[in-house]
Amino acid sequence: MIGRLRGTIVYKRPPQLLLDVGGVGYELDAPMSTFYDLPAVGETVTLVTHLAVREDAQVLYGFIRESDRALFRALLKVTGVGARMGLAILSGMDAQRFARCVEQQDVAALIRLPGIGRKTAERLIVEMRDRVDGLGPALPQGHAGLPPSSMGEDSALADAVSALVALGYKPADANRMARSVDDGAKTSEELIRAALRALSPP
Repeated sequence: MIGRLRGTIVYKRPPQLLLDVGGVGYELDAPMSTFYDLPAVGETVTLVTHLAVREDAQVLYGFIRESDRALFRALLKVTGVGARMGLAILSGMDAQRFARCVEQQDVAALIRLPGIGRKTAERLIVEMRDRVDGLGPALPQGHAGLPPSSMGEDSALADAVSALVALGYKPADANRMARSVDDGAKTSEELIRAALRALSPP
């Protein structure tokens, strides 16, 4: 089991990134809560990981916070919740925010996330009620801020739309969400963050 990786970021294409660890490239899927705190391409980062082995693939998931990985693993045990939905939840809110939603039985906040209807939200609240206490504070292991974009604004917008689609939003909705917060100066990570915040305000 691969539980932790420390290496150099080769590329970031939400929700995927490539990490060079001693000359070996590891492809990881990560939630936006991790992407927001990643350093720039070419810099070193340490991620805690979860390896999912399926019949057709082995997928490695990376998290900058142990609390987010703990939540992801707990979510996988909930009936009807898979890895894709787990990433979508952690892209819309961190572990602390999710814990508050469960404790306050905030169904409305959960159903704003892609792929989550009222029944799933209610199931999450019931099944996660006894599991959120041990998640701990959502403090990053190391925050280096968001790097300036080296690509054109059209590329940043396209990357943001692609990432939102990968998280479960319909293409038309993803395009609308990204364009509504695009001011021509944001990086793709900033566009995604703004779009998700606009959909689910704190």
